[in-house]
Amino acid sequence: MPQAPAAGVAPVTPRLSLLGVPVDLTTREAALARCRGAILGLEGPLQVVTLNPEMVVWAGRAPELAETIRRAGLVLADGSGISWAVRRMGSRLPDRIPGADFLVDLCAVCAQMGRSVFLLGGREGVAEAAYQRLRQLAPGLELAGAFSPRPEELEEAADLVRASGASVVAVALGVPRQDLWLGRHLAASGCRVGIGVGGSLDYLSGRVRRAPEPLRRAGLEWSWRLLRQPWRLTRMARGSVFFWRVLRESGR
Repeated sequence: MPQAPAAGVAPVTPRLSLLGVPVDLTTREAALARCRGAILGLEGPLQVVTLNPEMVVWAGRAPELAETIRRAGLVLADGSGISWAVRRMGSRLPDRIPGADFLVDLCAVCAQMGRSVFLLGGREGVAEAAYQRLRQLAPGLELAGAFSPRPEELEEAADLVRASGASVVAVALGVPRQDLWLGRHLAASGCRVGIGVGGSLDYLSGRVRRAPEPLRRAGLEWSWRLLRQPWRLTRMARGSVFFWRVLRESGR
């Protein structure tokens, strides 16, 4: 059933509770409008979560991650599994919003507004290579900084981001670290928008080839990932629990 947005966040779009965590039933345009407003200071720092089935399952076992997702100002349906679950729960999702695509859109907004982006995470050199691609996709984009922190450097990373003056921080630390980091440090980082981007920097840098567009449109990007990265089978098996739980919940 619909759920109210987190405290301090304008109720722009309906929010569905999905196995204990929210997902916003929003269009890409409305989501970007929220980010523009946050960059302009019209609301508090905006954490953007790109939700997928594995994250939902993980949140069921990790209370801090579940609470972080519930408190996030914007929770996007990233992937066909979430889209299917929303339909199964009797709601309609206006847009499926893959995180990698939304990052490009958000960078284009920053370029238009003359604001800079900080890329946090990824292997050494990946963020810089991803930025070069983002500059092609979002001409005029300014990079405030890039940092690939070791685990012991995560706490001090917020100070580095704040010193850069960035308006947006894109965090590629993997689930759940990237979302937990944003939940703990977004305000201290000085950024107006923070988004967890998973493997998006790997795609943009060219280190990992993304699925062809027809597969992405059909919601079959997962099959491409599995074909090229068989080690993902274990992760996908964990995520399969999500589908059984949705079926059970929707059948009540």
